[in-house]
Amino acid sequence: MTSAKLLVDAFGRVRENVRGAVAGLRQDELAARFDPDANSIAWLIWHLTRVQDDHIADVAGLEQVWTAAGWAKRFDLPFDDAATGYGHGAAEVAELDGISAELLLSYYDAVHAQTIDYVAGLADADLPRIVDTRWDPPVTLGVRLISVVDDDIQHSGQAAFVRGVLLRRR
Repeated sequence: MTSAKLLVDAFGRVRENVRGAVAGLRQDELAARFDPDANSIAWLIWHLTRVQDDHIADVAGLEQVWTAAGWAKRFDLPFDDAATGYGHGAAEVAELDGISAELLLSYYDAVHAQTIDYVAGLADADLPRIVDTRWDPPVTLGVRLISVVDDDIQHSGQAAFVRGVLLRRR
């Protein structure tokens, strides 16, 4: 198996997790928070999608789907277009309260498509390329891609946990 096939598989699993966490939920369930400072499913999925969009666009030399395809306007959030959710507090999480499952999943699917288009074309020799010199050691493309997969899996798992609790309460 090539690195490209492995990455396509990994991001495909993330997609399954994301869709499974969101499918069939109402807006109030997507916005539910177990504590005033907790993250909602809507925010978790938006955040992991924004991070993936930001990081993949950066390493691929592409514009983010968020701005290139008009998703920032569709979501109409009171954040800078560059916001990915890092540093967000309770007030920012609450801004996602009116977001529908359809909007979340449509944006995620658009980002997923750009991600797959990019990683499917990678060769093993591409992965050692340095993509971020702000760290010691500098971050390679391979490390950055695994970091995105890891972040996506963690956040989609958190969303799946919240979903499970909510469905038990129905």
